[in-house]
Amino acid sequence: MTHINIMEILAAFMVLFAIIDILGSIPIILDIQAKTGAIYPGKTTLVAYGIMLLFLFIGEPLLAVFGVDISSFAIAGSIILLLMGLEMVLGIKLFQHESGGSGAIVPIAFPLIAGAGSITTLLSLRAEYHSVNILLALSLNMIIVYLVLRLTSFFERILGPNGLHILRKFFGIILLAIAIRLFLSNTGIEIPK
Repeated sequence: MTHINIMEILAAFMVLFAIIDILGSIPIILDIQAKTGAIYPGKTTLVAYGIMLLFLFIGEPLLAVFGVDISSFAIAGSIILLLMGLEMVLGIKLFQHESGGSGAIVPIAFPLIAGAGSITTLLSLRAEYHSVNILLALSLNMIIVYLVLRLTSFFERILGPNGLHILRKFFGIILLAIAIRLFLSNTGIEIPK
């Protein structure tokens, strides 16, 4: 029996979309493209997708080796998401993105797209949703990543600096709300409605 659930797919899609933040990464991608030359959208997307799939399916056994359960990892992940959301909303830099190597693989595919936040989010989502729904949400996100990488210059012209800034703030607020919900649902704390 499959556990395909549209609401789970939509929720997981939104969480991943906010954390991957491919639209907010357009300025970084443009800067890398200017420094390294061509960005290979297909190759970059496939490498990022492969990394996230690998972690989605072997992340839990890997955590078991260290004696960590999914709920504990989800709580730790919610704290990382909270910090990333604060970074986006407040315009501060808490995480360092190191560059080097091919522009397509490092730092775009990893760690910009498939970074600590994305990987942590995938494992955190495993604590709440069925794997098939997360896989579908991830696949939809990777299609969007590919399209954005392919059309980066177009998005830059359409959105402009102010549009990109507003998008980053908007997804930062969503990320903060998601982080709080993820924390509360994995600690068992109930919020009165």
